[in-house]
Amino acid sequence: MSILLSPPSLLLLLAALVAPATSTTNYRPDWNRLRGLARGRVETCGGQLNRLKEVKAFVTEDIQLYHNLVMKHLPGADPELVLLSRNYQELERIPLSQMTRDEINALVQELGFYRKSAPEAQVPPEYLWAPAKPPEEASEHDDL
Repeated sequence: MSILLSPPSLLLLLAALVAPATSTTNYRPDWNRLRGLARGRVETCGGQLNRLKEVKAFVTEDIQLYHNLVMKHLPGADPELVLLSRNYQELERIPLSQMTRDEINALVQELGFYRKSAPEAQVPPEYLWAPAKPPEEASEHDDL
């Protein structure tokens, strides 16, 4: 038994087969929604990480280099970057399972998280509040 495909059908089939292998996740931050971004948390399950080598490499090797970014183990959770305000209010969740290690690193840096040269390295004072800007100090005349 042979199946003959017309050229348009063949092109659609080829596109369907190639697209998943070549697609990347291109998350673009909505800066209006992310006002007050102060910290982040990567939530994941160890079992999920074993099949996601790129995300596992980020979690085990890179996350410790970022200031104000931590990992939280949640059983059964797909890996997500959870963006939080200073008051730990959730601003946004970004799925990481389809992203490469380089894409995750680029995203975290685009969001303004400071990357240290080593896990124990000091964070320069201008980045202590990163990715958020420090709260404006109250003027002594605010009540006037």
